[in-house]
Amino acid sequence: MNADVLIPHIVKTDHTLNSVHLKRTVEFDVFLPYNLLGNEELNLLLLNDGQDSVELKVQETLSDLYSRGIVGAILVVAIKASEERLDEYGIIGRPDFINRGAKAAAYSNFVAKELFPMLAKIVSFPIKGSRAFAGFSLGGLSAFDIVWNNEALFNIVGVMSGSFWWRKKDLKFGYTDSDRIMHEVIRESPIKPNIKFWLMTGTEDEKADRNKNGIIDSIDDTIDIIKELISKGYQRPKDIRYYEMVGGEHNVATWSKALPAFLKWAFPAKHA
Repeated sequence: MNADVLIPHIVKTDHTLNSVHLKRTVEFDVFLPYNLLGNEELNLLLLNDGQDSVELKVQETLSDLYSRGIVGAILVVAIKASEERLDEYGIIGRPDFINRGAKAAAYSNFVAKELFPMLAKIVSFPIKGSRAFAGFSLGGLSAFDIVWNNEALFNIVGVMSGSFWWRKKDLKFGYTDSDRIMHEVIRESPIKPNIKFWLMTGTEDEKADRNKNGIIDSIDDTIDIIKELISKGYQRPKDIRYYEMVGGEHNVATWSKALPAFLKWAFPAKHA
């Protein structure tokens, strides 16, 4: 483990975990305020695609918001993806039409059964605040699915430019919107987890427009997720926050600009 204090308010440490479920070594970075006394309400945020944390400006953003008293204390865990990202990210038990996401259940088990116990050893302070999982693109789909299935561990999910197009049938083989897997999971799920949703898209996420309605698929698919959630009984804005970034693209630079908005919504500072 190497400590690296680049910014005075937030300490970053590097860690590894030999995962039984994933059968590989998982690397992750931990970001934590340096001056915790132990009586603060500590929040938790897991991030998929933690290998992009520098470009996402995670440490810089956390330091700025925390030092100005805009957010509460947050333990951020940036989990780095491997070359098996397309297999480990996805929807539990429901691979897409070319079997991507086949290891999604193993990844979920890693998070719940291996990462959480290790965090309790790394951080001596109890996590009494909100617990969130967030991600970008396919990492956002993964975070959404894991939170949906782990209400006991999480109460917030954040998704930026989520891969909600994830489907069980190829476009050229009779695809319809009913083939989108996450939408189906929500619709058919017997549960309604007690969680809150922060969903973001960019108006320049892509050019594709399957149904030729003048709205790019990224936005259509996310709006339809919101419709499914509302049909399930969730309410806007109480349970669902949607952020559409004008000019936002499908890249890390855009997501780094959206990250502060998510952090302020998910972990607002509580002033006496």
